[in-house]
Amino acid sequence: MIQIDAGSFFLVEPSERYTEQISEYRQVFLGTNGPINGCGPLQNYEDPIAYIAECEKYTKPETLPDGLVTANQFLYVRKADMHVVGMIQVRHYLNDYLSKYGGHIGYSIKPNERRKGYATSMLKAALSYCKEIGISKVLITCHEDNIGSEKTIRNNGGIYESTVYEPDERCNLRRFWITLSK
Repeated sequence: MIQIDAGSFFLVEPSERYTEQISEYRQVFLGTNGPINGCGPLQNYEDPIAYIAECEKYTKPETLPDGLVTANQFLYVRKADMHVVGMIQVRHYLNDYLSKYGGHIGYSIKPNERRKGYATSMLKAALSYCKEIGISKVLITCHEDNIGSEKTIRNNGGIYESTVYEPDERCNLRRFWITLSK
């Protein structure tokens, strides 16, 4: 199990220890009718144990579902109370869809935990993991009206490249690149 220290927080792969919080995270986002970004297949799994098993499939090429790329799913946990405040997914490479619309990283912060700088520090920790697994240039996208996400990306060195229209979601996405130092 991968765990990455991030000061007062840590990134950790989903496990049975966090099943209740994973369920709560899912319910919070379903209640807002907003997308559950950076959570992999969470939207499709009411059972957190099944979700954890599905996330594990994403980590190995031999168990990877068709059409997807290898990826690691992480929970962003506050050390003081062991509370999951965010989720982030690191995709190891880009397929056609991700190279246009999704990027290497997707993330979200629970609505009641936003505007505290958590997304910026969570992304910073994930970028260190990207560097560790050999990704030197990271693509991250966000909805053009998501000022908080754009700020998070820019705070981590994101350089705006372009805006593209994503036809399935019928929205404009802003594309940013972060070059990781060697």
